[in-house]
Amino acid sequence: MEENYDALLGEFQESDEVVAQSDGLYVNGALFAFLDKGALVAKLPLGRLADLEYRDIAVPYVSEKHPTRDWVSITDEQLWPEMVREAHRYVGEPQVGGES
Repeated sequence: MEENYDALLGEFQESDEVVAQSDGLYVNGALFAFLDKGALVAKLPLGRLADLEYRDIAVPYVSEKHPTRDWVSITDEQLWPEMVREAHRYVGEPQVGGES
């Protein structure tokens, strides 16, 4: 488990926009993925979350400290690279309409 997560961290070492900290991966200052109790937790669009939950690939992530409406927990380590890349794209996208 830790080895797979470390491999994910390695994917982003060359990126100027991604920062790996002890509590997770950040893009442009926003957390997009982290490890919790043996599962990868990733921030994804609500439609994607619903799809993953429907297919029993992921479960909603529940935190006692923070709202977690668009966070999901994935235990299948083979899916971690795909989920981290999706979370990175989702969180790293510029906000629509922020310039007007």
